Amino acid sequence: MKLVIIGSGNVATVLGRKFKAAGHQILQVAGRNTSMVRSLATEWNSDWIKNLEKINQQADIYLIAVNDDAITDVAANLNLSGKIVAHTAASVSKDILKNVTDHFGVFYPLQSLRKEMTELPVIPICYDGSSEKALKSLEALAVSISPSHVSMAGDETRSKLHLAAVFANNFSNHLYTLVEEYCKKERINFKELFPLIEETATRLKHISPQISQTGPAVRNDEETIMKQLAMLVDDPELKKIYECMTGSILSFKNK
Repeated sequence: MKLVIIGSGNVATVLGRKFKAAGHQILQVAGRNTSMVRSLATEWNSDWIKNLEKINQQADIYLIAVNDDAITDVAANLNLSGKIVAHTAASVSKDILKNVTDHFGVFYPLQSLRKEMTELPVIPICYDGSSEKALKSLEALAVSISPSHVSMAGDETRSKLHLAAVFANNFSNHLYTLVEEYCKKERINFKELFPLIEETATRLKHISPQISQTGPAVRNDEETIMKQLAMLVDDPELKKIYECMTGSILSFKNK
């Protein structure tokens, strides 16, 4: 397929690399960050523009990969009647593009993406479209880069998936951040926890996290719980989180 990518951040960069690896042609990259847009255009052997009035009209799909709050402004500057246009946001309705074309949709990558990635990750794709033409084309594009992880998801389903992802990824990563800070303060090696973290994540592929739950809370080990709370007396933030998580595990166990 012939593509135009609007945006030059993490999502645009990683998706663009996946598209190139799958054999698609990126005709043009558009964005406000001139240096980044130029760099991506060079990497992908594409043209680049800063002004959307100069957008290439020959692409099969136009992908808007910008921050959620910038989609409205981008859409207001596009006139692509008859073309397929999609944004990559999880919690933004596809209807935000209804004045751009009759064939609009969403191409949401359910993955944490960083432009510095040296290896292209598996990216589950959730797509949606306003017409049969948009649905078929966006599905085909998704399958080309992620053949085993493609699903159609409307606005409500996509928003729910995004919320689940915030808990599973953003919140868990914040816990790792707090633990790393705790380890530094207590002069212990955070990296010693890596095998444990990897094992816990690997188990999710085979068994429910409910079944694999371990620790003093699920064992109702009150002595250990009280001892660990006492160890956190000088760290009220971690103590509060410990109490909240312990209470949640106990509550879930006793349902």
